[in-house]
Amino acid sequence: MGKLEQPFDACADQAAADFALLGREQSVAAQPSVTAMAPGATTGYLHGFNLDESPQLSGLAEVPGEVLTARTTVALTRDMVGSGVVVLFEGGDPYRPIIIGVLQPAAQRNERVEAPRELSIRADDERLVVSAEREIVLRCGDASITLTRAGKVIIKGNYILSRSAGYNKIKGAAVDIN
Repeated sequence: MGKLEQPFDACADQAAADFALLGREQSVAAQPSVTAMAPGATTGYLHGFNLDESPQLSGLAEVPGEVLTARTTVALTRDMVGSGVVVLFEGGDPYRPIIIGVLQPAAQRNERVEAPRELSIRADDERLVVSAEREIVLRCGDASITLTRAGKVIIKGNYILSRSAGYNKIKGAAVDIN
């Protein structure tokens, strides 16, 4: 009969080889890859906003099926929910997204962009002037005051009180009470 070999020697040799291989894999993984150092932009979707009004992202290929809280460099509004967004990852970490832009639908890119009309407000220490082209509406609950381009002043409310310490004058071409 031959010499009886130890049955665990082969297992010990294999375990040592596996351990050495594992050590090499970890040392390679510990070195940052080119992708982690200089990540490219990716796209996702604006999913909504959390209670802190931080944007929520979904549809990111790097973390499929997850909704992540993001930071942003652009102003985002609730009407943009569902829009495609351009995203970078801080330090290459897919769990630290930063929104850098909102993708525009093809129809909007081809349209001529009309500049928004400006609201003119001038103020100094004694006077505040608010100007608009068509009308100005001040509203609070059921009460409103509307000024129109035609010169109408419309005051609406459930209870209207006109009080004066001096003379209270109602003047017009015709005055209708009730």
